[in-house]
Amino acid sequence: MPSLISTQPGLLAGVAAMVATSLFLQKYRFFKSIGPALTCIVLGIIVSNLKILPHSDETYGVFFTYAIPLALTMFLLSVNIKEWIRLSRQPLFAMLLAVISVSIMALATGLVLAPKIDEGWKIAGMFVGTYTGGSSNLAAIGTGLEVTPTTFATANAADYVIGIPTIVFFFAAPALIARSKAFKKFWPYSLRDHELVGDDAASLLTKKEWSVIDIAVLFAIGFVVTAVSTQIAGYFNKAVAGAVRIISVTTLSLILAQFKPMRQIKGNMDLGLFVSLFYLAAIGLAIDLKQFLGSAPLVTLYCFFVAVGSLLLHATLCRLFKVSYQYTLISIVASIADGTTSALVAGSGGWNGIIGTAVILGAIGNAVGNYLGIGVAYLLKTVLGL
Repeated sequence: MPSLISTQPGLLAGVAAMVATSLFLQKYRFFKSIGPALTCIVLGIIVSNLKILPHSDETYGVFFTYAIPLALTMFLLSVNIKEWIRLSRQPLFAMLLAVISVSIMALATGLVLAPKIDEGWKIAGMFVGTYTGGSSNLAAIGTGLEVTPTTFATANAADYVIGIPTIVFFFAAPALIARSKAFKKFWPYSLRDHELVGDDAASLLTKKEWSVIDIAVLFAIGFVVTAVSTQIAGYFNKAVAGAVRIISVTTLSLILAQFKPMRQIKGNMDLGLFVSLFYLAAIGLAIDLKQFLGSAPLVTLYCFFVAVGSLLLHATLCRLFKVSYQYTLISIVASIADGTTSALVAGSGGWNGIIGTAVILGAIGNAVGNYLGIGVAYLLKTVLGL
């Protein structure tokens, strides 16, 4: 059965409407809880499976090719590597343990489950990426490894099913820890009160003002980085060209971000999210719901072992190395979720003095996640002989 809308202007209008709707719905509690990314994917699935828009069309190719490199460039322009170096060794060490834990669990469980899942080795890399730096890494690595839309949506849905309860637990943890004498006896390593005091928490939630000049500059930088990265990837074999392109985008963006004027451009996170939603809308449209539901359970099980397993392993290692429980918590939240969520968790616990550290740890995870995720994916592929 042909779709109701099939013309290029109609498809562009439909995708733009889905992006706008997913952002508009964030004013409501339920949609805010699942976020604009999943909202956009679900809208795409509904629209395409109701035959309003087609599952595939060459028009979507523009979003698949350019949206993620553009968004990734914009996201990374706020990263200041000098701030990473200024951090004390303990939070950096905690973040290192988080990254190691995620990689170990993805490899260990991948050896068993990846051969049983379509593109399982690629999903392993996507999970490593999303659990070291957030959902933007899952999308970037999925693009770099050229996963099918069904695989991407399945991995994203599994991440949501496992991730939401985990995030709820993270937000509850500071209050639970504060009231638990047993925990403090088991884990006596804590920051001092003066180290936890700060007054900059409100800055995370303040409104931002940015102009059309900021938008123009961000798009210009994004397209230049994408063009150069695409040119670099063209010198490599097609089997790894996609991965090289994403690695190049990450590297070039980080280099540019070390210049202060680049980090002062306003609206990069907001515009990056907006651009990425066009890619996610196209992903949702490409999903055949019957295939999606058939492949989801095993991927969700894999996601559970990676997320929960890495959390437990990370906590165990941090306890053995006597890392403060505050740094342990914000590092694993920065890894499994992102820096913003980690900062909010710190704020909910009254740990205002380490909110900035939480954001920086998230930025570190976001930056290294692409390298690590792609590396783990190809390592697993090699070990399994796929």
